[in-house]
This record gives sequence, structure tokens and C-alpha cells, in this order.
Amino acid sequence: MESHIELTLTSPEVVHLSAADPTLGALIERVGPISQRLENDGFNSLASAIVSQQLSDKAATTIWNRVEAALGGVTPETIVAADTDTLRGAGLSGSKTSFLRDLAERTLDGRLDISRIATLPDDDIIAELTAVKGIGRWTAEMYLIFSLGRPDVLALDDGALRTTVGWLYGFEGAASREDVARIGEPWSPYRSAASLYLWRGLALRRAEAKERP
Repeated sequence: MESHIELTLTSPEVVHLSAADPTLGALIERVGPISQRLENDGFNSLASAIVSQQLSDKAATTIWNRVEAALGGVTPETIVAADTDTLRGAGLSGSKTSFLRDLAERTLDGRLDISRIATLPDDDIIAELTAVKGIGRWTAEMYLIFSLGRPDVLALDDGALRTTVGWLYGFEGAASREDVARIGEPWSPYRSAASLYLWRGLALRRAEAKERP
């Protein structure tokens, strides 16, 4: 059964964010309600994040679909059983092939227990996930938001978030990690919801810019 993050103007997260930060509140009103699907398959979520690194959404989706088709489904077992030529033929780089194998092997031998880590505090989950080749802090934070639905995650290294904060709060260019952390303090304990609105806000701004003559 699919899970979602549902945000409306009367949601506790939105009420808090709008009261704590009127600038963000104005953006929230422009964006409107959000329904964000969560990826309940933890392994799939992590594997997809590895495949998507440094790619556009369109390219990542294309390669992920090719990997799924080549393997008949992405699981630890199908990744370990696949030869390198099959994975590379689906569009994966040599490094991403190695990263996926490490993720699959750790899952199969128990070094990474995805069910267990889902019960841990955020920082402990990040520590366990970043032990896997190819998973850095940003990827772990995306897992916390989009797979586990953790409510108070602010990915300071996310370029889109820093770009949006820079635009929204009057910086020249993208905001620094330090500026995002400072501005985001009042958003706690709902910084994940704030992030969703910032991402949607940037997409809205870009769409509006394309429509201008």
C-alpha cells in the first residue's frame, strides 16, 4: 500500500511554517497543497538514488527503467546475479555498477538491515547508509524524506534548495549552507515540509519564467 505526505493549508506543518516564516508562508500559498508519494521499498529507493546521481530527472528515469527491464526487477538478488556487461549495457557507469553491487551485497549479508535502520534516529540512519559505497549524506537525507517520511530533514547540500532560498530571501545567487541552516531554524520540527515547498516553489518559478514572452 502506497504512503503519501499530504500537506494542505490547514496541516499542522503548514500552519507552523506559515506562522514562523511569513516569507515561506507566501510561497506556500502560491504552491498550494502537496501530495508526495513515499517509496516504501527501502532497497529500491536507495538503488534508484544511486542510479540518479548527477543526472537530470529525465535521464535518471530512462536509465532506471532500462535497469529494471534488464534485471526483470531491481532487487539485491538480481543485482548480484547480473554480470557487469548487463548493468553497463543498461546505461550504468562503472562506478554506479560498483555502488549497486555494494548496496546489494551489504543487504544480502546483513551488514545493512534496511528494516532495522528504519527504526533508528535520523543521524544514526545517515551514519549507516553512508558506509555504503556511493551513498553520501545528501542521498541518505533524500532517503529519510522520500522513503521514510521523516519530518525534520533539511539537506544543506541540495543545490535546488540553496538556489530557492537565495531567490526567496534576496541573496545574490544561491544561499550558502550556513545561510540555509540559519534561515531554516524556525522551520523545525517540519523542515522536510519546508523543503518540499521550496522544491515546488523553484519549479513553479521556472515554469512561470518560461511562460513570459
